[in-house]
Amino acid sequence: MQCVQWNSLDAAARRSALARPAQSQGSEVRQRVEQIIEQVKHAGDAALRELTREIDGVELESLQVSEAEFQQAEKLVSDEQKAALDRAIANVRKFHEAQLPSAIRVETAPGVICEQLVRPLGSVGLYVPAGTAALPSAVIMLAIPASVAGCARQVIFTPPDGEGGANAAVLVAARKCGVAEVYKVGGAQAIAAMAYGTESIPRVDKIFGPGNAWVTAAKMVVSTDPLGCVCDMPAGPSEIMVVADENADAELIASDLLSQAEHGPDSQVVLVTTSQELSEQVQAQLRVQLATLPRAEIAEKALQGSRTILVENLGIAMEVVNAYAPEHLSLQVVEPRVWLADVQNAGSVFLGPWTPESVGDYCSGTNHVLPTYGYARSVSGLSLSDFLRRMTVQELSPAGLMNIGPVAQVMAEMEGLRAHAQAVTLRLARLSQGESA
Repeated sequence: MQCVQWNSLDAAARRSALARPAQSQGSEVRQRVEQIIEQVKHAGDAALRELTREIDGVELESLQVSEAEFQQAEKLVSDEQKAALDRAIANVRKFHEAQLPSAIRVETAPGVICEQLVRPLGSVGLYVPAGTAALPSAVIMLAIPASVAGCARQVIFTPPDGEGGANAAVLVAARKCGVAEVYKVGGAQAIAAMAYGTESIPRVDKIFGPGNAWVTAAKMVVSTDPLGCVCDMPAGPSEIMVVADENADAELIASDLLSQAEHGPDSQVVLVTTSQELSEQVQAQLRVQLATLPRAEIAEKALQGSRTILVENLGIAMEVVNAYAPEHLSLQVVEPRVWLADVQNAGSVFLGPWTPESVGDYCSGTNHVLPTYGYARSVSGLSLSDFLRRMTVQELSPAGLMNIGPVAQVMAEMEGLRAHAQAVTLRLARLSQGESA
């Protein structure tokens, strides 16, 4: 990891130090993604088969996972693995059930009732990555809040493996979460299929899920198309920022950095520390731990686009955090909860040395679908509310209309909207003549 002294950098150099590697290829990725989306829009299922053959190198007999494939998956996943999935599902469900909103009913003025009602989304598309690693945890993070919200149709898209099947653990997790409709399609073409539909795949109302730079670009394209589909957030290549003081444990920090670096070569990990000695210890630990990892080559590539930032004090470290707006933020400092008050921009925060980022990825209960690329400045991580729609209701009694009707008349005339005013005036006139509902 490259090491930089924050106080020696000018504004441009600081922006460069906090740049994401995946964003440097944004324009060429978007151009190819737009071509893929147009191909799916015009050729439907045939395009999905052709793109799967071209990109994934497999010929699909069927786009949708069959019942036989679900049954076979059950045989391939051990009882221990199923038990772990059950524990994770229970914790995630518990945390998201706590987010269930209550209906609101307020009498804002005498005779004026205003309400807010909540309804689930009807059809949701859930993207489960499976590029360099299958992620059954993503099934849980997407399908459980959709289930708690009450979404009537939940459909999963996940890339096929080398034999044209779906990962067994992903299928078992899907069944445990109550999802039976799964398609073996990945990448930008999967996003296009969810957004526009094909001959065999109905379009969805909203798309959810993390993915690589291609998936993220596709989500952004379809979400800006009036005929496309709303998406949850830009959730691209994984990233973590660790803030550490001189008392932190270098071995634990290195393990947290590598836990995200192994996701993919376009992942990014950043250490922000007040201690030159600690930064050197972390570098040494990275080398030691890399040697033990089966995905060392992937993690090494990610580390090439990562860095250590040396700061004078933790106050400046918090400024770096808020400028970078990390997907994951680990505070490995004395009294981390005290410093939490200074964190404004982060997707999910992990406090202290005994809170590895990995538990958030799998089983603590919080959702691991989080904004990347710095979008944590303005976008929240996935929650139950993303699967719900809120709508308002108002009901006025005759007395209520007489109470606030004149306010509406004045404001409508102020804006030059005579018909708005007249809709109130006509009713007030009837009430003044003794007519009531």
